Amino acid sequence: MTNTMRALLGGAGPDWEMRDVEVPTPGSGQLLVRVRAAALNRADLYMLQGTYNPRARTSDLFTAGLELAGEVAAVGDGVSGVTVGERVSGVTLGAFASYTLVDHRHVIKVPESLEWTDAAALPVGLATEHDALVQGGFTFGQSVLVVGATSSMGLLAVQLAKVLGASQVIATTTSDSKAGTLKSVGADLVVDTSAENLAEAVRTATSGAGVDLVLDHVGGQLFADTFLATRIGGTVVNVGRLAGAESTVDLDQLAFRRLRVLGTTFGVRTPDELADVCAALVPDVVPAVAEGRVRPVVDRVFAFDDAKAAADHMRSNQAVGKIVLTLP
Repeated sequence: MTNTMRALLGGAGPDWEMRDVEVPTPGSGQLLVRVRAAALNRADLYMLQGTYNPRARTSDLFTAGLELAGEVAAVGDGVSGVTVGERVSGVTLGAFASYTLVDHRHVIKVPESLEWTDAAALPVGLATEHDALVQGGFTFGQSVLVVGATSSMGLLAVQLAKVLGASQVIATTTSDSKAGTLKSVGADLVVDTSAENLAEAVRTATSGAGVDLVLDHVGGQLFADTFLATRIGGTVVNVGRLAGAESTVDLDQLAFRRLRVLGTTFGVRTPDELADVCAALVPDVVPAVAEGRVRPVVDRVFAFDDAKAAADHMRSNQAVGKIVLTLP
């Protein structure tokens, strides 16, 4: 291992800048991971814009990236259950580099059958969507509506709901051409919200009752529309706000339907809280990945040197699934 590595740095302009930096040394509880692939998230663009600043950032100039897969190259003091050479995927700031440091509690082990590009496309989505299901009180046999399901997160939400025993999964899109992708990952019904009334379509599909649980990745006014698509006493969990953070809701709908409404994000989670979320994946989700019952949908793979093109592709909002960088 050399003392320097290539890394994509943010904070120096509107795009990432490739630089040579020192290889970090793992501290107590940390792993040094040789990154083989790293996935883009919408938060990466927000950091470039300066509208999102995770607490792990200590300066304006930062190593970009949040999601990766690779091999453990070194282990810090106090680490148990992970050894040098193991294949892992994980969540950490600084993923867009040849090597990065990860809290050993924030990784999941990668089966040999999984390609690096697929492994890198999983950890953020698995942690986010499984945690949203847990917070929403999901139980076997319930029905689930995934709003914004053609995002990389939404595609995993559909699969997780089915694997964990949902009786019916309804998924939304704004493009009829993407319906086939949603059905291929397990959606029982696809609603095109650009052409259909969400509440009417869902109530028709659920014999007038509405779904037990909504996972909303869109926000904006569509968030308010989910109220009438949810059964009396049901739950709405807002996961993402791709259409904006503001919505005008009808409080009568909220009250009369006795809905429970939750919001979730990882931007304010403590390391201990994130560790609990990752640990919760081990009993059911990690085996489902190993068995191929949950799989990432990768839209496009870019070389590390083509990171700007990858970011531009994400900005275009044309991707169906994850955008991944491969590292040499």
